[in-house]
Order: sequence, then C-alpha cells, then structure tokens
Amino acid sequence: MDTEEKLIETLTRAGKPMRSGEIAQATKLDKKEVEKAIKVLVKQGKLFSPVRCFYDIKK
Repeated sequence: MDTEEKLIETLTRAGKPMRSGEIAQATKLDKKEVEKAIKVLVKQGKLFSPVRCFYDIKK
C-alpha cells in the first residue's frame, strides 16, 4: 500500500477532518512524506481542506 492509499484509508476510518501531523502519527509515516502525498491528493481532487490545516476526503 502506498502513502496516498494509507492517507485515504486513515481519513476514511477517522470519519472527520485531520491535520497532517495527526495523519502522520496514525499512519506511522514521516510528516513531510504525508504533506507531499496530501498535496498530490488535493491536486487530484481526492482530498480537500474544509478548515485551514485540516484535510478530509471529497465525497
């Protein structure tokens, strides 16, 4: 499973918007790696930011 899949799975299980640091802690990945994956997923339209610094899955 790659980083982007782990992020989506973690956010799906959480059921609420999360900060990049929280996602990194939940996935046990490096925060910088998580932030890069978030940028990619936002550009792809899979994630969005409902509130500054929080990210959630687009439904």
